[in-house]
Amino acid sequence: MRYFNIAGPCNKADHYMIEASTRLQGVEQLIDSQQYFVIHAARQSGKTTYLKDLTDRLNAAGKYYALYCSLEAMQGVTDPEKAISSIVMKIKNTLALSDIPNKNDFAKEADYDDYTSVLNMSLTLFCMSLDRPLVIMFDEADCLSEGGLISFLRQLREGYNQRPKIPFVHSIALVGMRNIRDYKAQVRPDSQSLGSASPFNIVKESLTLKNFTEEEIRRLYQQHTDETGQIFEDDAIELIWQQTQGQPWLVNAIACEVIEKQLNRDYTKPVTAEMVSKAIQTIILRRDTHIDSLLERLKEERVRKVIEPIILGEYIDTSTDDFYYTRDLGLIRVTEEKIEPANPIYAEVIVRTLNSNVQDNLLRNNPAYQIPRYLKKDGRIDVDYLMRDFQQFWRENSAIWIDRFYYREAAPHLILMAFLQRVINGGGQTVREMAAEKGRLDICIVYQGQKYPIEIKIWHGKKSRDEGISQILRYMDAYGVNEGWLVIFDRSKKTKWDSKIYMEKKMFNGKIVTVVGL
Repeated sequence: MRYFNIAGPCNKADHYMIEASTRLQGVEQLIDSQQYFVIHAARQSGKTTYLKDLTDRLNAAGKYYALYCSLEAMQGVTDPEKAISSIVMKIKNTLALSDIPNKNDFAKEADYDDYTSVLNMSLTLFCMSLDRPLVIMFDEADCLSEGGLISFLRQLREGYNQRPKIPFVHSIALVGMRNIRDYKAQVRPDSQSLGSASPFNIVKESLTLKNFTEEEIRRLYQQHTDETGQIFEDDAIELIWQQTQGQPWLVNAIACEVIEKQLNRDYTKPVTAEMVSKAIQTIILRRDTHIDSLLERLKEERVRKVIEPIILGEYIDTSTDDFYYTRDLGLIRVTEEKIEPANPIYAEVIVRTLNSNVQDNLLRNNPAYQIPRYLKKDGRIDVDYLMRDFQQFWRENSAIWIDRFYYREAAPHLILMAFLQRVINGGGQTVREMAAEKGRLDICIVYQGQKYPIEIKIWHGKKSRDEGISQILRYMDAYGVNEGWLVIFDRSKKTKWDSKIYMEKKMFNGKIVTVVGL
């Protein structure tokens, strides 16, 4: 029986899968026109599955000899001599397992000491021996860096430019998380230039694998239903789409968690939205390899420069290499309206990763900060009481905690979110809405069916308060509630604490806004 795969490439015999070729159009036309090009997409979005399928299809058609070659083992090899000789050997070993003729002749008499031309010469001589054009898919090409990357691309470009007088590889794809502009950015610290992006130059657009659409998610799950009879309820699929935005690994991981762990493969029971919600929380807390490796990137300075403004709701320069790099990693998405985390699950794990130390500290040292402390007799949360506790906590601990944060500008937001998360753990949830250029961070506590909208802003003068009140009123309207909280952090070192700490209630057409100063 097939299953939902969350480890490595998919294949039709063992896994439920959506045909990868439907998610990336135009590649075969680029190959037919002898182009060298880049395919980039986020981690575990189906790149390797697509490349292996494409390689098989090209070989089966009989027009080309196609070779899939992973450069993952080149990670960290920056010395050009070692990198190039390793790449030549990798191609040689990969060819040995293929059905391409004359494979044993590749680099048979290669002069590895001449690392500036051994790759170019080996490919040239091999292409001269073939009766069909050669196509190579270099997977994990962005593992190359510095001198190794420069020499690799220059030798491929030399071979590209000498065609058609001297045979060389017909078409090459560099595949990884990064686009060509980031390959170029990698060599800039050494003041070396790749010059033009050519021959890796896509005139119309950069090629990237798209996430699943909602319809493709339904088709994927329908494969399981057809084989087992187990159905995914509509509201479960809608929740998966909303929470994952079609990220392939997440779509498969949620199904796997529900079917294999929660239901223990009992196919008589339907997959419900409640099960999906529980599976999502499990995946977030468990931090599987996919999520963990992605979140390791949060420690990179160029990623911080993009993620921190999103948390703060500030302007992001979308023309920078850092912005494109973070987008290509799959951490953010760009729509016509906003720049935000790629999906709500990533948004949650980003925040929990960045403020995990605060949450852990609150649990160990302040056991009183739990939901029962803040419940009224009617079961509603006393948010005013909660906020007064946080004001005291902030006054006593902010200086210590801010210094511990790598994301220092966003530290107030992250610490408040950690406080709120610790309070309601096990009894509710926090919904976060982060997006660049909004000028604030929106949070909604959801507990026992009740909603408590909170808006966070940084004090930049009286306009911050006026804007914040207008924004929280709109946020309250969106949730259909009559009470909300506007939290304003004053980070001025000149202002005394007694002036920063306050709580005021304002009435606006029957709606109550509590302004919390910090």
